[in-house]
Amino acid sequence: MSTFEQTEHRQATPLRTSRPGSDGEHLVQQRTGTTERADKFYAEQVLDRLNTRMQEFVARQEMFFLATADRHGECDNTFRAGPPGFLHVLDDRTLTYPEYRGNGVQASLGNIEENPHVGLLMVDFLQDRIGLHVNGTARVVADEEMRDAHAGLAFDPVPGRRAQVWVVVAVEEAYIHCAKHIPHLQKVPRHGSGRAWGTDDFKRKGGDFFGAAAEAPERGPFLPPPRADAATWRAQAEKVLERAEQRSAEAGEQAFSGWFRRNVTA
Repeated sequence: MSTFEQTEHRQATPLRTSRPGSDGEHLVQQRTGTTERADKFYAEQVLDRLNTRMQEFVARQEMFFLATADRHGECDNTFRAGPPGFLHVLDDRTLTYPEYRGNGVQASLGNIEENPHVGLLMVDFLQDRIGLHVNGTARVVADEEMRDAHAGLAFDPVPGRRAQVWVVVAVEEAYIHCAKHIPHLQKVPRHGSGRAWGTDDFKRKGGDFFGAAAEAPERGPFLPPPRADAATWRAQAEKVLERAEQRSAEAGEQAFSGWFRRNVTA
């Protein structure tokens, strides 16, 4: 591209005037004197989609870390793993991954039910020693619905890796996690039968590694309250949203809307 063509291209490119990130991080940047450094990172590294190299990076990952929060802002961070490609790139603005059988708590899906905002962190410890952040909004899709919409999705023959549902993430931010503090690891030869995907075997799941179950009697009996049925829960959730919307309207803020809004069928 000639100098003239480069100039014409810059003139045709829309001017970016909004800063990525939260008001809080911008305030801390001012306090710590890092605003200029942060703006350089925003300008050069923060994308609103996955470019080609990012898509190639995602396609070979065997694990990632997932951050979610409920409607109160209470956070949860967890780990997801599978064979290379289990985190699928549907297009440059959309990722999806299967939810396998777990411990039944459903913490991540429960948070997404209330608050669609998610953060994914992929770290390549083995080859490139680099990371990729992807922030966006998520929705939960049934396996059969997902396969109807995307016929190319592979069906995993391993019982413990069969999708119960899929999480579809609309990409809002994608940016690098620098290499300087990422350790360089290597895989060890597999011993025995490998990972026990989907198992309920207590020992193969890790047993009582941290001793929490052994200490359970000291914490007293666990007597959970009666379970609310789906209709009751939804009615309670709608009341919480209405109060939040009212407070937001009074403060002149944009109202919060989670994945389980009124237009979602029970």
